[in-house]
Amino acid sequence: MENLLIEVEKYVSSLLRRDLSTGFIYHNLSHTQRVVKSTTALIEGENITGEDAENLQIAAWLHDVGHINGYENHEEQSIELAVKFLKEQNISEERIAQISSLIMATKMGYEPQNLLEQIIRDADCSHFATKNYNDVSELLRAELELTHNKTFSNIEWTEENISFFRKHHQFYTNFAQNNWQDGKEKNLASLLKLLKKQKQEAKKNKKKDEEFAFKKHKARTPERGIETMFRVTLRNHISLSDIADTKANILLSVNAIIVSLVLSNLIPKLDNPSNAHLIYPTIIFVLFTIAAMILSVVATRPNVTSGKFTKEDVKNKKVNLLFFGNFHKMKLDEFEWAMNEMMQDKEYLYSSMIKDLYFLGKVLNRKYKILRITYTVFIIGIITSVIAFAIAFKSQTIV
Repeated sequence: MENLLIEVEKYVSSLLRRDLSTGFIYHNLSHTQRVVKSTTALIEGENITGEDAENLQIAAWLHDVGHINGYENHEEQSIELAVKFLKEQNISEERIAQISSLIMATKMGYEPQNLLEQIIRDADCSHFATKNYNDVSELLRAELELTHNKTFSNIEWTEENISFFRKHHQFYTNFAQNNWQDGKEKNLASLLKLLKKQKQEAKKNKKKDEEFAFKKHKARTPERGIETMFRVTLRNHISLSDIADTKANILLSVNAIIVSLVLSNLIPKLDNPSNAHLIYPTIIFVLFTIAAMILSVVATRPNVTSGKFTKEDVKNKKVNLLFFGNFHKMKLDEFEWAMNEMMQDKEYLYSSMIKDLYFLGKVLNRKYKILRITYTVFIIGIITSVIAFAIAFKSQTIV
């Protein structure tokens, strides 16, 4: 099960990063990962196990891949891509049909026919109950403008959201109703309050002012969507970095405890001739434990750059001023001058934000690669040590 899900995740991540149009800033890999996370929570909450649980997770990963071919009929396109990939993984026709029906269950207006379809629909709309719903909603708004050339005024977009909450959406599963419904109702209340405020402000303005505000909003909406995208993506990167550091710290603590116990309880007994058979298993155990500790430290060890740049670097747009490692040794007046230069150049500003995200992603990739190696070393060490101790005890018994 785990190997298949890993292959599905690799396939979807690679496909969306490579082939998805840049206009899809809502229906992208972040959205898919959010749906997978919500699906996993619902699987646990509804006590789904075995093949049904795996099918749900696979469908969650694959349900939006059809967007690489455009928005129209993307569910059918997703199914075609899913069928092709799953056949290559030697999945049975029966399972492929079940996964395909789960993907189709995410289609707008579809009424779920069973619990599994209810789970995938609830997972697809789980963001309705989150605290950052407004941020996610703005991404969808910007995506509609970029991909459909469809614009909404502030009031129109708020009314559209309220209508969807009231008339077109409901949580189906018991878990979602018990855990997410309150969050959805709070977001609905916030939308109603926002709509009232927007209408009051609109009444205060004259028609000419309203037309000017609409044109200004229409011109700035794409930029606001882009800024929201940067904000949400950066927040996701930081969360993933925190998770990686936490995992490394857990491994470091566990192995430190193991080494302490070995040093205090086992090693002092090895000078006794009757315990000579334990020397080699103990060495193996300690070496693997120390290796896991070293890798854990390497995964979290910071890498700070020179911290200096020149005016030529700023003029040629070669330095990213948003990363502290590039300016921590600079004088305040030099840094202020450089920041003012960057803020006056929108292209340079966006380029710096893109570089910041890119290199943060590179750091995350390094952390997770080392963490994967660390876990592998830890598992191999535990297994090898247990086998070595078993052999040692067995040989001692025979003697």
